[in-house]
Order: sequence, then C-alpha cells, then structure tokens
Amino acid sequence: MAAANAPLSMKETLTLPSIGINPQFISFTHVTMESDKYICVRETAPQNSVVIIDMSMPMQPLRRPITADSALMNPNTRILALKAQLPGTTQDHLQIFNIEMKAKVKSYQMPEQVVFWKWISPQKLALVTQTAAYHWSIEGESEPVKMFERTANLANNQIINYKCDSNEKWLVLIGIAPGSSERPQLVKGNMQLFSVDQQRSQALEAHAASFATFKVPGNENPSTLISFATKTFNAGQITSKLHVIELGAQPGKPSFTKKQADLFFPPDFADDFPVSMQISQKYGLIYVITKQGLLFVYDLETATAVYRNRISPDPIFLTTEASSIGGFYAINRRGQVLLATVNEATIIPFISGQLNNLELAVNLAKRGNLPGAENLVVQRFQELFSQTKYKEAAELAAESPQGILRTPDTVAKFQSVPVQAGQTPPLLQYFGTLLTRGKLNAFESLELSRLVVNQNKKNLLENWLAEDKLECSEELGDLVKTVDNDLALKIYIKARATPKVVAAFAERKEFDKILIYSKQVGYTPDYLFLLQTILRTDPQGAVNFALMMSQMEGGCPVDYNTITDLFLQRNLIREATAFLLDVLKPNVPEHGYLQTKVLEINLVTFPNVADAILANGMFSHYDRPRIGQLCEKAGLYIRALQHYTELPDIKRVIVNTHAIEPQSLVEFFGTLSREWALECMKDLLMVNLRANLQIIVQTAKEYCEQLGVDACIKLFEQFKSYEGLYFFLGSYLSSSEDPDIHFKYIEAAAKTGQIKEVERVTRESNFYDAEKTKNFLMEAKLPDARPLINVCDRFGFVPDLTHYLYTNNMLRYIEGYVQKVNPGNAPLVVGQLLDDECPEDFIKGLILSVRSLLPVEPLVDECEKRNCLRLLTQFLEHLVSEGSQDVHVHNALGKIIIESNNNPEHFLTTNPYYDSRVVGKYCEKRDPTLAVVAYRRGQCDDELVNVTNKNSLFKLQARYVVERMDADLWEKVLNPDNEYRRQLIDQVVSTALPESKSPEQVSAAVKAFMTADLPHELIELLEKIVLQNSAFSGNFNLQNLLILTAIKADPSRVMDYINRLDNFDGPAVGEVAVEAQLYEEAFAIFKKFNLNVQAVNVLLDNLNSIDRAVEFAFRVEEDAVWSQVAKAQLRVGDVSEAIESFIRADDATQFLDVIKAAEDANVYQDLVRYLLMVRQKTKEPKVDSELIYAYAKIGGLGEIEEFILMPNVANLQNVGDRLYDEALYEAAKIIFAFISNWAKLAITLVKLQQFQGAVDAARKANSSKTWKEVCFACVDAEEFRLAQICGLNIIIQVDDLEEVSEYYQNRGCFSELISLMESGLGLERAHMGIFTELGVLYARYRPEKLMEHIKLFSTRLNIPKLIRACDEQQHWKELTYLYVQYDEFDNAATTIMNHSPEAWDHMQFKDIVVKVANVELYYKAVHFYLEEHPDLINDVLNVLALRVDHARVVDIMRKAGHLRLVKPYMVAVQSNNVAAVNEALNEIYVEEEDYDRLHAMETCSQSGDRELAEELLVYFIEQRKKECFAACLFVCYDVIRPDVALELAWINNMIDFAFPYLLQFIREYTGKVDELVKDKIEAMNQLKAKEEEEKDVVAQQNMYAQLLPLALPAPPMPGMGGSFAPPPPPPPMSGMGMPPMAPYGMPPMGSY
Repeated sequence: MAAANAPLSMKETLTLPSIGINPQFISFTHVTMESDKYICVRETAPQNSVVIIDMSMPMQPLRRPITADSALMNPNTRILALKAQLPGTTQDHLQIFNIEMKAKVKSYQMPEQVVFWKWISPQKLALVTQTAAYHWSIEGESEPVKMFERTANLANNQIINYKCDSNEKWLVLIGIAPGSSERPQLVKGNMQLFSVDQQRSQALEAHAASFATFKVPGNENPSTLISFATKTFNAGQITSKLHVIELGAQPGKPSFTKKQADLFFPPDFADDFPVSMQISQKYGLIYVITKQGLLFVYDLETATAVYRNRISPDPIFLTTEASSIGGFYAINRRGQVLLATVNEATIIPFISGQLNNLELAVNLAKRGNLPGAENLVVQRFQELFSQTKYKEAAELAAESPQGILRTPDTVAKFQSVPVQAGQTPPLLQYFGTLLTRGKLNAFESLELSRLVVNQNKKNLLENWLAEDKLECSEELGDLVKTVDNDLALKIYIKARATPKVVAAFAERKEFDKILIYSKQVGYTPDYLFLLQTILRTDPQGAVNFALMMSQMEGGCPVDYNTITDLFLQRNLIREATAFLLDVLKPNVPEHGYLQTKVLEINLVTFPNVADAILANGMFSHYDRPRIGQLCEKAGLYIRALQHYTELPDIKRVIVNTHAIEPQSLVEFFGTLSREWALECMKDLLMVNLRANLQIIVQTAKEYCEQLGVDACIKLFEQFKSYEGLYFFLGSYLSSSEDPDIHFKYIEAAAKTGQIKEVERVTRESNFYDAEKTKNFLMEAKLPDARPLINVCDRFGFVPDLTHYLYTNNMLRYIEGYVQKVNPGNAPLVVGQLLDDECPEDFIKGLILSVRSLLPVEPLVDECEKRNCLRLLTQFLEHLVSEGSQDVHVHNALGKIIIESNNNPEHFLTTNPYYDSRVVGKYCEKRDPTLAVVAYRRGQCDDELVNVTNKNSLFKLQARYVVERMDADLWEKVLNPDNEYRRQLIDQVVSTALPESKSPEQVSAAVKAFMTADLPHELIELLEKIVLQNSAFSGNFNLQNLLILTAIKADPSRVMDYINRLDNFDGPAVGEVAVEAQLYEEAFAIFKKFNLNVQAVNVLLDNLNSIDRAVEFAFRVEEDAVWSQVAKAQLRVGDVSEAIESFIRADDATQFLDVIKAAEDANVYQDLVRYLLMVRQKTKEPKVDSELIYAYAKIGGLGEIEEFILMPNVANLQNVGDRLYDEALYEAAKIIFAFISNWAKLAITLVKLQQFQGAVDAARKANSSKTWKEVCFACVDAEEFRLAQICGLNIIIQVDDLEEVSEYYQNRGCFSELISLMESGLGLERAHMGIFTELGVLYARYRPEKLMEHIKLFSTRLNIPKLIRACDEQQHWKELTYLYVQYDEFDNAATTIMNHSPEAWDHMQFKDIVVKVANVELYYKAVHFYLEEHPDLINDVLNVLALRVDHARVVDIMRKAGHLRLVKPYMVAVQSNNVAAVNEALNEIYVEEEDYDRLHAMETCSQSGDRELAEELLVYFIEQRKKECFAACLFVCYDVIRPDVALELAWINNMIDFAFPYLLQFIREYTGKVDELVKDKIEAMNQLKAKEEEEKDVVAQQNMYAQLLPLALPAPPMPGMGGSFAPPPPPPPMSGMGMPPMAPYGMPPMGSY
C-alpha cells in the first residue's frame, strides 16, 4: 500500500548517531524516553556522561558529565532522575536533580538494588526491586512507599515495563524470560496485575499491556480497561492473542464486554513477540509493537484489527505515547526515532473501503472527529429519519464527524416533522441530544432560544448560558432583549457585539463600564456625546465618567477644556472643580490655563474652596499675578501675599492683620528676603505697635537667623519696646552665648518688672557680663536683692555685695545670704563687715547663727589679718564643747592660748587635734622651745632642724635625731652642705649615743655614718666598742661592720681583723672582699670557713690561676671542685683536659657545652669517651644523637650500625637530616634505611648517584615532593627512562603538573616531556590537566599533532587554556575549532575572518556565523566575503537571511558598488517586503528591463512619496508605456495629485488611459459632497430640536459667564467622524480590458 494512502503515517524525526550518540549506547539499558518531550542517553565512553535530547530542538542536545547506572527525564519538566549502585554493596543511591535550577531536589538510598524504574506521573517514580514494587514521590521528604510484592511468575524475569491507570488504582508489572526448552527462541512474557483497593495480585502471561478509559453508553462514569497482548507456545502450537477487559466493573451500571482478537504474525516472524503497547485515547486505537518492528493496530471498543505493517527493519526496544497527536514514538537499534501518527485523511476511507467495515468507520470518525465518512453518516441519517427513528437520528447528527449534520437544513428537517400528541417534538429531542453532548452552534442556539422565549422559559436560557451550552451571537442577544435586558447584555458581551454592549450600558447608566469594556475590546465610542448624555441626568456621574476618560491609556479622548466648559455652561461649578482637581494632579506646565481657570471660578464663587486648593499646593503653573489680585478682592490676604512679588503690593496687603491668621503671616515672613521682611515688620509696628507686637515677636523668633539678631534687637529698640525685646530674647536666650544678648534680656526683664525672670537668668546663665550686670543691678536698686546676690555670689563679688547691702541697710539679706545661700562665703562677709566697722555684736551673732556650717580656716585667716582673733573665742570654745575635732578649730584655739600665755606647754603636749606645723610656726617668733615641743610632737623634722639650727639648740637636735632613727633625717643632718654638721656630730658622739641604751639606735646611727661616708670616725668608734671589751665586743653585726668598714676605708687592716675576729659572717664578708678585689683575703676567709667551691672559684675567676686550682682540687678531692675546674678549662679551650676533669668529677650536667666545644675543637675521639660516660647517667636524645654523629665523624659506620640496633633514645630522623646536610651520605643512608624514611633515603641515594635505588625508594615513599626531587635529578643526569617513571607519578597531581613541565622545558627536554605526557594519557587517573598540557606542548613544539589531539580529546581539555596557547603560537585553524567547541562562536568567526588564509572553510564558517551573538559580526562577514570570496556571498547571506537587517545589507552592497552581486539574495528575501530591498531590486530590474518582476508602483504607493510617484509617471511616459501609466494612476491613487495626472495625460496624448482615474476621482468627490449636505441638514434639525434646552441652560448662567467660551464645538457631522461608519465603497469597475489591480491606494470605482 502506498504510504500516502496508508491509515498510519511513519516519519523519522531524528537519528541518534546524527547528534553524536555512539551506536554502542543505543540499547534498552542506555536509552530512556519517558514521554514525547525528552530522550535520555547514558554514555560510558570516552567518559561517563548523560545526553538529554529535547524533542522540541533535537539538534541541540545537552551533554553533562554524569556517572550513573540509569537516567530518566521527567515526562513534563527538566528534572533528571539518576540511579547508581553503591560500590561493594547491593544498594542503589537515587538522586533527583532540577537541571534548570541546578539544584538537587531529593535523594534516597535504597536498601536493595532497583532492577527497573519508570516515571508513572510528573510527580512520582515507580521503583521495582527483585522482590517488590515501590512508588516514590518527588514532593516533600517522603521515602519510597511499598505497593506490592512481586509474584512468583516474575522470578528471574527481566522487567521491561511498569504502568498504572490514571487514578493509580491499578498497577501492572511486565517481564520477559527465556522460552521453553521446546522453542527457546520464543521469549516468554509474564504480567502481574495488582489492585490497590483490593490489595490483591493476579499473575498472567503477557508480553505487553496498557490501561485506557472508555465511556460505556448508559454509564456516566468512565470505565477502566486493560489491554494486553500474549504469544505462547503450548503443545507445539503458537497462540497470539489481544485481550481487552474492564477492571473494577461498577455494580448496577452497564459494563464493558470483554473482547479478544488474534494477532496474526507472518511466517517469517514466528519467533517475534510484542515488546510494547500504546493506546491512543484520542482515537480509541491500540498500538501493539513487536521486537522485529511489526505494528498491529486494533480498535479499543471492538478489538477489531485495523492495520498491520512492518515499521522498522531493525529491532525496536523502546516506545512511548505521543498523546497530543494520538500516536507514538519508537526507537530502534539503528538509532532511528520514529513517529507514528494517524493519517486523518485516509484512515476512514481505508476502513470503509479496504476493510469494508462501515460501522467501525462511522464510529471511529465520530470518536476522532475524522473526515471521510460524510456520505455514510448522511446516508445513515436519511435512513433513520425515513424510519421515524428521530432519537437515533438526533444522536447521529449530534455525534456526526466534523459537525457535517449540524446545519440549518437538519434543524429545518426536524422542524418539518409534525408533532404527535403527547410526544416530545423531534426538534426538542434533537436539541436535547445536542445539549447532552456539548455546546450548540450559533444557528442552533438561536433556534432553541426562539422556542424557549416563545414559551417564556427564560430560566432555561440562564442555565444553558451558565453551563456554556449556547454559542452567543448578536442575533441571539436581540432575541433575548425582548424578555431580559440583563441576559441580553451578557450575550452581547460574549458575542463581542460591541455597539450593542455600549448601547446597553448607556441605557443602564453604567457609564463607567463603557470605558472598561471599550478598552478590553478595543472599541472607540463617541465619548463627547456620551458625556453630554450623562450630564443631563447625572452631573456627579458625568464627573466620574470624565475622570475615567482622563485615566484612559493614550490620554483623554476629549479635551479637558471642552469637558470643563460643558460643566460650566450648566453652572456646575462644583462638578467642574472636582473634575479639574483630579485631572490636574500631575501639575504639568501645559495645564497652566486650566489651573488658572479652576482658581478663578472658585475665587469668584467659592473663595473658601479656592483657599483650600491653594493651601494644598497642588498647582504651580497658573497665572500668579491674576490669582493674587482675585485673592485680595476675595479677602484672602495671606494667599494674596503668597502670590505678590512686588514690595508695595505686599506692604499694602500685609497691614490687614485683623483678617490674617497670625501663624500664616509669620510663615509668610519666612518667604521674604531679609530687607523686605524688616521693612514690613517696621510698617506693622508703625501702624499699630500694641496690636502687631506679638506677630513681630513671633516672626523675629522664627527667623532670627535669617533676619539677624542684631537687626531684630535694633528694631525693638528703635520703638523702645522693652516688652518686645523681652519676649524675643527670651526665645533666643537658650541657644545664644553672646554676653550682650544675655545682658539685654536681663535689662529688658528688669524694666518690664519681670523680677523672677531676672533672678532665674542671673542664677542659671553663664554668659552675661558679670561686672556690667552687677553695676546695672546696683544702679537699678531693685526691691528684691536676690538677682544681685546671684551675680555677686557666682562671680566673686561678695565684698561688694556685703558693702552694698550694709550701706543700704539690707541686713536681713546679709543674714539670708550667709545662712541660706552660701555659708562658705561667711568669712568674706565677716571680713567686709569688720572693714565697714560693723558692731561686733552683729558679727558675733551672725557667726553663731551659722555655727558648724561656717568654714573655720578662712574665718580665722580673715580675723587674724585684722588682729581680731579674740572675737572668735566664744565661737571656738562652743565648737570644742560640741566635740569638734576640726584641726582648724584647735589651731585657732591654740594660737589664742599661746598669744595669751595661758599654760601653752600643757596645750601643746596634751591636745591631739591641732596641726603641729601650723602651731609650731606660730610659736617660732614667740618662744622657740615651744616650737620644738610642737614640732617634736608632730615629727616635723625639717621645721625642728631649722628652728634648732637657727637658735643653736644642737643638743636637743642630736637627741631628736638619735631617737627618730630615720635614715632620711640622718642623711639631711650629716650632709656635707650642712654648716652645722660638726656641732651635731660632736653632740651625737659625746651626748646622744652614750645616753642611749638601745642597740637599734646605735645601729641606726652607725648606718647613718656609713651612708654619710664617715669611715674614719666610724672605725675609731667601732674599735673602741668592739676591740676594747665593751658590752658590744662580741656583737655579730658590729664585727661584720668593722671588717666591712675596713675593707672600704682601710684595706691594710682587713687581714688582721680576719685573724683576730671569729664571730662574723664569713660567706657574706668573703663575697664583699671579692667585690673589693681583695682576692687573697677572700680566699683566706673561704678557706677559714671550709668553703672550698668558693675558694677555688676565687682562684679560677679572680686570680686566674688554673694551676693553683688544679693543685687545690687534688688537695681537697671534691667532685664539685673538679667540676668548677673542668668548666674553667672548657672556657679557656682546654677541651681534652676539661673532658678529663669532667670524667674525674663524674659530672654529666654540662654535656651540651662539652658537645659544642668538642665539635668546635674537632676532638670527636675524646667526645665519644665523654658521651659514653654521660649515657650511663642520663637518657637524653641529644646525647645518643651526638654519639651517632661523633661515630660518623670518626668513620665508625660499623659502630653506628651496632649502636642503632641497641636500645637508644637518639632522634634518628634529626641525626639523619644532619648527616645529609653535612654530606655524610653513607652514614645518612644507614640511618634513613633503618627508620624507613624512604623520601630522605631517595634523595640521599640521588646524592650518591644511585638513581635506580632512588627510584625504588621514591616508589616506597610515594610522595609528590620525593617523586619531583628524584625526577628532576634524573633529568639533570639525563636518566630520562627513570625520570619518566617518576614523572608519571607526578603529573597525575594537577598542582604539580605545571612545575614538571616547566622543569623539562627550561632544560630543553621537549621530546622527553612530550613522551612523558603521551604516556600519561593512558593512566587510570589521567585528568584534564594532562590532556591540556600535552595540547599546549603540541602547540609549541609539535604543531602537526595538535589538531588530531584536539579532535580526539576535545571533551577532556581545558579549552580556555589551550585557546590562549593556540593564540600565542598562531595556530588559527586549531584556535577556530576550539572556539567552536567552547561555544564562543563570536571569537571563532572573528578568528576566521582575521586569519582567513589558514582558518577559513566555507561550510564551517556558515555553521559558525549563524550562532554568533554579536549581530555586528553578520555585517563584518558580509564585508569579508565581499572582499575575499564574492562568489560565495549569496550562500552566506541566505544562511543569515533570518538574522540580518536586509536594508543594512543592501546599503553595504550599494556603497561597495556591487549591488547586482547579491541579487539572488534579495530575490530570496523580497517576500519580507523590505522597502530598501524592493527599491534595490527595482533598480536592477529597470536596468535589466525586467518589467515582469518590477514592483516600482507598489513601492511608490507604500512610501507615500508624492514626488517619487510623479517621477514614476514621467518615466512611464518617457518609455511610452501607456498601460503602466494607467496602472500607476490606480496603484498610486492616494499619492498623485489630480491636476498633475491630467496635465501629463493631456500633454502626452494619454487622456484615454487617464479617463478611468478621472471618473473615479469625480465619483468620490461627488459622493463626499452629497454626504456633507445630508449631514448639514440633519445637524440643523438637531439644533432646532435642542433650542429650547439651550435657552434653559443660558438662563441658568450667572454673572461669571464671561469666563466661559462663547460656544462649544459643533457635534461631528455624519460621515465626518464620531461613531458613524463611512459609506460603503461602490462595487469594483469592470471593463476596459484591464486586469484587476491590487488595492494599494485607490478605492474601487463604481458605475454611474
């Protein structure tokens, strides 16, 4: 059968190999297709990746590097599900990714392996394991839910499919297994059907199955069907069946009858079997697809075979439903993606003709709304109608395919049937059947509604319209309008009968809905007429309607001024105002006239409204001078002030303060300049000072910074307004620090009687001039002295205050000040009162009234200065009697007693509270001995020494100094600068010390003599005490002191003292002797006290006699002595002797110093002896480490090996490193080998030139650093084979690759490096860096291999890096290829054009240039081809035809002078109707005289250029092309001027060819004149009819009508605009032998 006539059509939509899919991956395990949207392919070579093919753009696959065992794309969205087995387990890890959002949606680790999985819905996955089936939702955090256990018949089966019905109530699992032993090549199919509701399974034999829904007649609920195909081998017979059964039949409802049919396999396909089944819900067809490519098509309802054919020569392993078109996709092993669809034009004729199954043909045509069964349906309808089976006929007509019977003829046929009594009319049966099936068409809806309206059953119409059963039309709306306007309006709206909808809204006065609806449907009504209509009945509604119009997109359709005039003509001032206030909110300059207008009309009529508008500040573009004048006339003075700009106008208005709100006036002053404001303020004060003072004060307060405080003060002072000055400065005072301001405020407050404020400011302010304020207040003589008290108290004018108050007899203020304000200043007050010769009784009373609050010291000072201390006797005694311990009280009382000589000694010795220094000072001139008593009592050392020196009281002074035992006092009196020192020493020696029995006092005196450096006097004294058998002869301290003093003052006596004295501190004195460099005396002391170590130290450190020290050590034989000797020997460099001494001392403590000294002296043999001794005493890593090092230095490799095998604590790693650093490589090798430090061993072997061993050690170390060191050493030694072994272990680390490459290249080893990298490609851990670095090396040193390398490994390269290398090395062809691989098509195209000799390839360039993002490259490509490959420019332009600006291309070619070169391209794009292309082609056609293709006339008509059109007429006349001349008149009718056309025709004898144009012109203009006359007559009639109404309007106009326009614009004339449609065009002209012209500019002509 020819493919065109086949009932199904097959189409290859894609081949997977064509988009880069390797054929080895085209298999069931690698390819998935869950819906008709995506194909997913899993690749495992050359690297693991997943390829996603979007069927809407299959040639742009998305390849991502992903490793997985399976990959599934979501049926609807770009969500990818991945499955991978966890290594070493039987568990699978499941992940779901959103590709667009690049985010993981969900993941889960299955405890068992998933053997099959599939998307069963866009939100759910089915997972099948070896034992059960699960459903896993991708929403939320839920885990997979177990649905059922697998039945036994599916054991050891390969699962090939899993499906569920639309409600997920029925599930089916399908598997295949090897065939029976009799026929093993026939694969066995098994199926498990599971009911979710019943939780029960049924095992069946089947290879393929699918679910479907079917609506059984008589059952309103759809039934769930399952269809499955089987092919079994029993008793040597092969049976192939297709079954269709209902699942879960509904009780009491009609059910689907079970169907089955045979599957007929040709003999050559005996072992073939079904692999898939798809069911088309659209057509009700079952598609069964077999492995070897057979397709069986069956009817779902009857299981009737429809079609069988082989659709693929290769095995099919995958299918999926294409639900939107009722077909399916199939993929075979060759990689073909086949699409099978129903051939709608041929399937019905095929079934009715080839299969001769008329019933199936009709049913399928009805079910799928398919053509081809028209005659059968009509014939059947006629038969039913003739048999009076009207119900069956109605059902057939309702279900007729493509509605072929739903016509007016069918309705008329049912109408013509006579109605039998008691029966439903056939017409109503027909309509009822249609309503149950769906929606009626327009004619059916009209006829049914006519019946219902006639029966007055409006509710049925409402129900049907609500259920969308009727198709709305304007005729239906007209019909329903007779019974229900609301319902008719709904119908008009649905039918989009716009004029009727607008008229209905107007009738309902729902004018706002007119605007909304008109905007929605794009209709433009006559807004002015609508507004006038609304205005007559509903002024407020008119306002709302006008506001709605103003908010329309594109602006208000009626001018604002016109709308305003409409309101004002009817004296609707408020409405006009409301409208203008709303529309003028934007406050733009072009609305200035309207802003002025709304303010004028309100200032004249409603001034308060105008005031509110101005207060709102919403306008700024009106006529301000005009509005200012009107405001003044209306009494809105503040508004007038705000609008006036001249000072005389402002001064004229501003004096009306009685009518201006004060705060507004104050705010207005803020808008004036400083000079104008001061002028206006002066005028206000001048007109009415008392009334306007408060305003001026408030203004000065608000704007004092702008006006200047001085200017404001000057203004008030000019009018002598202290009250104004007081109020003004009162507000400014807190923020000012100007003393003058504060003084003026005090002055103003005082002169206005504000005494309390004066008192407050003088008390709180810190800024007024105190002297000036004090003088002012004294001159003012205020009755209240508190302000003056504040000033004088705060600023130290208390004497002046006291004098003022006393002389003015204001004694109570003196008492008040002292008692309540500041008692601390009472001494000053008392002093001033004494100066003023105030009576003592008042003063005494004043003092006693304050008592304890009075400061005693300054009071005493004041009285003492005036010799009036006795005045205080009573006061002081009173304080003492109250228990006062105040030192000043007792000082004053003491002075009084001393002055009166009333037993002063008793007071000085018994009173504990007075200040000795103060009272002693007071006694000095009166009685020095009393002063000594006072000073002695207070230990006033300096004062006592001074007074005794001054009065030669040295005996008293000596006794005091000895008793004090104070070192500082001793230092002072024994100071050589003290001229009285000799007298004092004599008294101390002769009197004070002999009298003393205190050792402490003696000791203090001795120390003082020592400190004062008086050794000779001290020695004589001590010899007398210590050596002459006194009480202090055996005193330990004095013996020490005597020897020490002799050491310091007379060293010759020291040795004698050492021999004679025994009770002294030997160690301490010995150390002092050493410090005094008396080394022999020190040695004698240490020997006397058996201090051998100190003695030997003196020999060694001070006498520098090692020989005497050695001799002394042999004599005493102490280890400590030998240690000191050893240390000394070590210090002077006698290392061997020192080591011998350390051994004799058995001292291991100095091993660090010994080791260092031995190493410096290179005496490692002695060091070995010493370290062996040390090891016996301590286990120190340093000792063992140094012993190994010493062995190495003396060549004892055998001793090293023996030592490290013995227990030791040596730090072998550090020892090895040290040996390595000092080039002792053989010893280091022993150490590193013993501790298995392979890395160090490797580099040590490198130093020993043992490279093979170094490589072996590096292999054990397996460290990148070690590999690099060995590798680089091998390279330097040209051991390239070993270097490569190392290098392969380095380059697998990305971070080290570049370092290895640079090392090789720096030494010129290019071939060896390339060989290393090539070997690295085969490594299991080979990474992108190796492939990239090899590419870079090829680019630099082996360019002939570069392209092959790039093509082989393009997916494993770091393309940006290789791009830079190719660019540097100028490999343009390879660079282009890399840019393409990296999707940088702009750079690829640029490279090709810039380096075309090497990089250009025409086919490649075409593929690249269409993908560039920079559109400028398109035009650069045009220039490029024009210059280098002009023969191929059309080919490139055809590729770019959909992307370039054709006009710009033409312009480029025109400027280049090669327009003809791209003629084929321009012809190809001429269909786009680009003017520049048309003009260019026309130029070429004119030059080539190709008039058949010339489009000049159309171009001229479209351009609208009159001169161009007339030039074209002249051209046709010059060429004598009369027919073209006539045609041009028609085509360019709107452009050509009639006089020019007739003149050219008449002059050139072509009047006959211009006559049709002339007739049409006359016909058009006469028609327009007739319409104008008609419209004029109608307009006059309308004006007469409205004359009475206009008179009423005129009568209502008031005195302000002069503000309005004289008349409104006349309403539009019929035919001249508005909502009137233009007259219909006359029928087209025929005759004259001319072909019909395209309707470009000239309207069709009529006939007379």
